[in-house]
Amino acid sequence: MVPDTTPAALLARLVAADPGRPRVTVYDDTDGPTRGERVELSARVVANWVAKAANLLQDELDVSPGDTVRLGLPPHLRPLPLALAGWALRAPLVPSPDPVGDPAVVVTDEPGTGDAPGRLVVVTLAALARSAPEPVPAGAVDEARELATHGDVFVPWEDPDPAAAGLRTGGTEVTLGDLVPDATGPGERVHTSTTDTEAFLRTALAAWAGDGSVVLTRGTPDPEVLRRRLASEGVTATA
Repeated sequence: MVPDTTPAALLARLVAADPGRPRVTVYDDTDGPTRGERVELSARVVANWVAKAANLLQDELDVSPGDTVRLGLPPHLRPLPLALAGWALRAPLVPSPDPVGDPAVVVTDEPGTGDAPGRLVVVTLAALARSAPEPVPAGAVDEARELATHGDVFVPWEDPDPAAAGLRTGGTEVTLGDLVPDATGPGERVHTSTTDTEAFLRTALAAWAGDGSVVLTRGTPDPEVLRRRLASEGVTATA
């Protein structure tokens, strides 16, 4: 049985409570190919992609409990299932470029950093991407192409343990149990425009712990556009 205070258990509660309700919404106002995107995922869809990502990490990349996953992605939809998958495997995350430890897997949207082939997962941020726009390094995993091929049901080798390491950053270690905060605002729809992936993940977990949801703005929209957007999304809090 999955302990009740882990990210895996939190997501399971959201799915059981209301599988179709939106839990994360991302607006992209960056200058690039993803500009103008709005993507929204329910708890059911998040859980589905977490299962696929966990099967990828466990079965294809041999990630075991205690192995480190370096997550070199900006705040976006893509880091969520990969982070939750790592936590479901009891694999602590290190937000790049933090040099803590020797990672078993490096996840990045900017390949060509010299990471060892076979340890690299290349992520494409575009919502509808079905493959990376450029060839990935030899031996690397093209996440956009390969993630969907993995199973929708995930069975970990070991259940998540609240006392196991969940995050290693800045010389500190946070356990899986400490990643899930006490609920502070039941049902809040929380907006964030953070550029820090760790902060985004923590904001999502905090919102979910209160049975709420998170809205992420990437980039800098016109202030009036942002005001109307937050009103239409029913945002009730800002992180």
